[in-house]
Amino acid sequence: MAQHLAGIRVALTGPRKSKEMSLLVEKMGGIPLVRPAQGTVFLDDRNIRDGLVSWISDSPDWAVLTTGMGLDALFDMAEDMEVAGQLMDSLSESSIAARGYKTVNALRKRKLNPLVRDDDGSTDGLIRELESHDLAGKKVILQLHGETAPKLVNWLQEQGAEVRQVLPYRHVPPEDHELEQLLNEIVNHEVDAVAFTSGPQVRFLTAYATSQGKLEQMLQAFREGVVPASVGKVTANAMREEGIEALVVPEEEKMGALIVELGRYYAAAHVDKA
Repeated sequence: MAQHLAGIRVALTGPRKSKEMSLLVEKMGGIPLVRPAQGTVFLDDRNIRDGLVSWISDSPDWAVLTTGMGLDALFDMAEDMEVAGQLMDSLSESSIAARGYKTVNALRKRKLNPLVRDDDGSTDGLIRELESHDLAGKKVILQLHGETAPKLVNWLQEQGAEVRQVLPYRHVPPEDHELEQLLNEIVNHEVDAVAFTSGPQVRFLTAYATSQGKLEQMLQAFREGVVPASVGKVTANAMREEGIEALVVPEEEKMGALIVELGRYYAAAHVDKA
């Protein structure tokens, strides 16, 4: 494998698949630094059970689905509660809006098709596609992953929709000392690139930087040498909302593709300098 990351220090902020990503960075000649900016992601059983009871007992007009993993978790819990058939019936009778190809795939394997889907994998894209539909007075179930989506919720409510949220997972922030190490390395340019794999990682880091009075220093470091990289459009959008413009975003939204694309970025930069 080409050594496009030779000597490049890459901070890996995602706890998932950090070993596999580290090996790939090393194979490309880079130096992986595992720096979790997100703690444990765990299934929130109580939230799912309560959400499913509400969903089935009072079926929505619209089901707005934002993650394939979250939808799978809902069906797994519905099977456990012996209400999977009722959930399928409710979805079949609702108008469905989906964000992201993984969500669409999770629907298709259940022979369900969204009436509306985003045009670019982002929340903004989903809102754009929903704008032509009358949501006034409509009951909307919003399935999220592990954190709230105030922009989407506010927009739905502004359209006059009655919104209920279901969050199958819960994101937990990492220990402060882990965020402190990563923040200091970014500010001091002790890392060359930071690979983000989810929105919560970005938000936990920027919130910590703000609490330490170092947000502008961090943003400046990203503008002046430290390369911000994103696993996909949704995470890139979360970065943009926090003032960070992702310089590397792979077409294929996978962690391995992120590292390969990062290698291409540095290979192109090397050619430009030659």
